[in-house]
Amino acid sequence: MNILGGIIALTVGVSWYAQDRLKIKESLLLRPFNVLQKGQAYRLITHGFVHGDFTHLAFNMFVLWQFGSIVEYRMQQEWSGVAWLEGFQPSFFVLYFGGVLAASLPALYKEGRNPQYASLGASGGVSAVMMAYILLFPTHKLLLFFVIPMPAFIAGILFFAYERFMNKKGGTGIAHDAHLVGALYGIVYVLLLDRSTLSRLLEAFSILF
Repeated sequence: MNILGGIIALTVGVSWYAQDRLKIKESLLLRPFNVLQKGQAYRLITHGFVHGDFTHLAFNMFVLWQFGSIVEYRMQQEWSGVAWLEGFQPSFFVLYFGGVLAASLPALYKEGRNPQYASLGASGGVSAVMMAYILLFPTHKLLLFFVIPMPAFIAGILFFAYERFMNKKGGTGIAHDAHLVGALYGIVYVLLLDRSTLSRLLEAFSILF
């Protein structure tokens, strides 16, 4: 089983098992207060293994599979690293869990003194993988809302615009800032490891003019 398959299988298994076992689920949630005041740093990762409900889980895992299978293949078959990171092998594991970890940072900053705040879900890691796909294949066609076809880089721009708007609006019960930071992590990861990214993006933007 590849890394992506292992992540999906483990996430589905843990989410399913913990869904009706509230004590177990509670122990895995991201609680910034517990992380900072009680040293429960493991929650920075474990929150990515539990979800609010089956729809939340299914959507995240579908998007992760859709983009992750191609990204992982690219890492395994075509990337050789860059000169200033001699010997470093690009890792889907680092991309995904780095996104999960990075997505925790806004909550740590804003809610570190709030013992009531909790969040969950793999969206930070999924956002990182999705953005990696967009940077690797900016002109591939994606379906916005599964209906409207557009180049991947346009969908990426709309993603940031939407998440930023919803984050400012607030009151949705969704950690849009986590999505933004996870996506930004994915961008940085690809820019550092693939020297052709900027030229690929410039070529993609040229189709607009």
